[in-house]
Amino acid sequence: MHQKANHRIPVLIVGGSLVGLSLSLFLGRLGVQHMLVERHSGTSTHPRGRGNNVRTMELFRVAGIEPDIKAAASLLADNHGILQTPTLVGDAGEWLFKHIDPGGGLARFSPTGWCLCSQNDLEPVLLQSARALGGDLRYSHRMESFEQDAEGVTATVLDRTTDEQYTVRADYLIAADGPRSPVRHSLGIGQSGPGDLFASVSVTFRSKVLADVVGDRHFICCYLNNPEADGALLPIDNQERWVFHAPWHPEHGETLEEFTEERLQRHIRRAVGVPDLDVEITGKASWRAAERVADRYASGRVFLAGDSAHEMSPTGAFGCNTGVQDAHNLAWKLAAVLDGWAGPGLLETYGTERRPVALATSARASARSVEHSHPGFVPAPGVGGGRRGGILNVVLGYHYPQGAVVGADPEQPVVPEELRLAGQPGSRAPHLWLRRDGERVSTIDLYERSMVLLADAPDDAGWYTAARRIAEQDGVRLDAYRIGPGADADLTYDTESAAGPADWTRLHGTTADGAVLVRPDGFVAWRSSGAVADPEAELRGVLKEVLRTS
Repeated sequence: MHQKANHRIPVLIVGGSLVGLSLSLFLGRLGVQHMLVERHSGTSTHPRGRGNNVRTMELFRVAGIEPDIKAAASLLADNHGILQTPTLVGDAGEWLFKHIDPGGGLARFSPTGWCLCSQNDLEPVLLQSARALGGDLRYSHRMESFEQDAEGVTATVLDRTTDEQYTVRADYLIAADGPRSPVRHSLGIGQSGPGDLFASVSVTFRSKVLADVVGDRHFICCYLNNPEADGALLPIDNQERWVFHAPWHPEHGETLEEFTEERLQRHIRRAVGVPDLDVEITGKASWRAAERVADRYASGRVFLAGDSAHEMSPTGAFGCNTGVQDAHNLAWKLAAVLDGWAGPGLLETYGTERRPVALATSARASARSVEHSHPGFVPAPGVGGGRRGGILNVVLGYHYPQGAVVGADPEQPVVPEELRLAGQPGSRAPHLWLRRDGERVSTIDLYERSMVLLADAPDDAGWYTAARRIAEQDGVRLDAYRIGPGADADLTYDTESAAGPADWTRLHGTTADGAVLVRPDGFVAWRSSGAVADPEAELRGVLKEVLRTS
């Protein structure tokens, strides 16, 4: 069948929402040809999935689109915190948190920060950037079926505008096709977890008066907990456009048809506390929150990413961020295998690494919903029970106890109790401001297209020389940098941030005679705390293990 395919492409992505577009962007940055098919006619038109956390923004920063995203998000740049109140009239209620980064402490850990940008604003940025990199992105195209063999996947795709079918032969297929994933069902991959948590009807509406009622309380979200009309209110432009999530209880026999325009208007007015509030309904969509994780993330040459792999409670915006980070993890591994500098076994580490992260993060998301008393969420016994600590340890502190790493502690929890970024194998590499050719860069900015070795300058222990020789002789994408204050350093210390000679070794948990190997996704693959007799043999052995080469 694959001999007659109309198109041949290394990677076929099914699904063109946030995760599929992110995967297209990341693959394009790595020079991997791919095709994306999406059954809808365009990007999302409904404001949802707005909280892009600091780790996701690091990935978009390295991909070169951070300024474009911030421009798209400018209307909500000054919105912070979550307010919980029975009414917006007067000063009732309390802030669950008022600032996402009080005191600016996040700057110690990252060169960027959180960004409030809804999917309907973010997806066009991703689409434009992915297409500019050569991605073949096809909307109004639906994959009808697929078959796989030992060498690839053959898919049948329908062009919905012409009703014509064509076939695509790909080395790999990535399913970013949502929580009801037809691809996952075709593969027979089951799911684990509590299941459905709660349901809502999301309403977009216009109101000219509501901004005056809200006043200077520029929140990310407001939980209105009037027992007779609860729900969540979110601003779109802080002026006239808003979103309201009204709880829906299908488990009690409530139907979507009951959510008429008149009922929704009454509900919003009562929830806000203004009986004559002007409410012009402009759209509505139903959705269900759930906690489920796929039992496997791959079958042969087909991989799951985003909602097809995991569903999470929306509190904390963990689901969309975990999906983007799935895409980033998978993109560099696909690129390395397709380019021939890693073995096919590297792709097996995708599920090994990402599934435990989804399990831990989805549990934290449900716990967050309980902590915040999310409207409409009445947890079943054991769902979201117990307080799980802060958010930054989930966002930046998760690590891979097993996978494409050497020297990770398999007994450590995937999400630690406290944030600790100290260069441990399997963890996100630390952030440090440095100078390269006079330009200020974060260490985070170094990680995208290759493995990266960091060593001290001068190269007394021989790590830098060994890395350069391996890159030249073995064909591995491996860059090496010497860090120090002298002329022989590739990266010097940034005086503006008061970085000094001890900082890079201290932050990375090594010494001046040691070295740290970082993967293209910015996670520490391995480190040596000191010199060894044969650094080239040591490093070559580590790379063989990490990249699964023979």
